[in-house]
Amino acid sequence: MTPRSHQVLCEIVEAYIQTGAPVASRSVARRRHDALSAASIRNVMADLDEEGYLAQPHTSAGRIPTEKAFRVYVQSLTMRRMASQELERLRAEFGRLETVEARVEHTPHMLTEMTRSVGIAAAIPKFSPALDQVELVSLPDRRVLMVVVTRDHRVRNRVVTVEEAVTPEDLVSIRNYINRNFSGWILQDVRRELAHRLEHASATYDAILRKLTLLYAKGLLDMSPGPEVHMEGASNLVGLDLHLTKEKMRELFRALEEKKRILDLLDRFLEQPAGAVGVHVGLGEMHPSMRELSLIGLPVTLDSGISAVIAVLGPMRMNYSRVMSAVQHVGQAFQSS
Repeated sequence: MTPRSHQVLCEIVEAYIQTGAPVASRSVARRRHDALSAASIRNVMADLDEEGYLAQPHTSAGRIPTEKAFRVYVQSLTMRRMASQELERLRAEFGRLETVEARVEHTPHMLTEMTRSVGIAAAIPKFSPALDQVELVSLPDRRVLMVVVTRDHRVRNRVVTVEEAVTPEDLVSIRNYINRNFSGWILQDVRRELAHRLEHASATYDAILRKLTLLYAKGLLDMSPGPEVHMEGASNLVGLDLHLTKEKMRELFRALEEKKRILDLLDRFLEQPAGAVGVHVGLGEMHPSMRELSLIGLPVTLDSGISAVIAVLGPMRMNYSRVMSAVQHVGQAFQSS
């Protein structure tokens, strides 16, 4: 693409982002304020049309940019710098949140406020955490509270009902057995080794292992954290001209309610360097109703062994420069808090 064609294409994309209407050669000429005539611009637009960068919805209308055009346009953008006081405000807001989980949960709200689009954040554990200790508490009606504390300072608990009575003394013995033998082990390795020991132990030979089998079957130590996904602002999509019927719009909202689909969307950002903003224009391959949506995301690596992704989902006709800067600055504040 020649520099002139690239400039004209970017003018068309920016005009379309502002108005949502097909762009005519005359309006591009007015925007450029140079000697290039409307006729010359028409010739450039015809070439761009042939190369798949523009489409003409009606014979007499102007052109609209395609996904291919938006991708070229995005590559030409530079990040807007945020005022230092605004960046400090973001850091202070994150600083009031004590845990990674709280920051992940709050991030979509910040992104939605800043972009008026859909804010998304996910925390994705990279590996199984190491066991610190377990605590087992006897409850009425043959219920047991299982508490697992891991070395990353997380506490997870679960109440289960067992088919056979387990005394408080049994629970103390089971707790001591696990803490003495497996403290410091990766949870995944603990489960593997414990399953091996239980498989080869004689239930009549070791009463403690027999009782431990009951709790293991109920998911003891099977408490590794799964991905956490939070999203806010989906209602902002309602007022957009996405060329969707009511049924297609309902399909879009159903798709956004699926945790796995959102994780699949965010997963594409995990392959790029941490701190690098990525843009994916047109998401039709993920779901037909997402064809006119774009996703701007940023991977963040944390010391606790968790990969986080923050992102904004919005219309293909969004203000990319502003949204990309918002994602980058929120990501910086998220990581530095």
